[in-house]
Amino acid sequence: MSNVINNVVNKVVNHEDRFVDIEIKLAQQEDLVESLNQMVYQQGRRIDQLEAMLHKLGEHVRDGAQQAGGGPANDKPPHY
Repeated sequence: MSNVINNVVNKVVNHEDRFVDIEIKLAQQEDLVESLNQMVYQQGRRIDQLEAMLHKLGEHVRDGAQQAGGGPANDKPPHY
């Protein structure tokens, strides 16, 4: 009878160890997901900033071209 009890106890302990390992791995995965989520959020904010900068730069270039008379395509050649 004690052999059966020892087997059952060993199986229970083994299952508990496996559950603890799984819980540890799950906690690590949750931390990783949170870390990656923060990275994605920060990258999204940076993309928004870069898009705003690009838009302003485009406006600046367009304004500069308008002030210069529309660019070299509208300039008369030097021999005129």
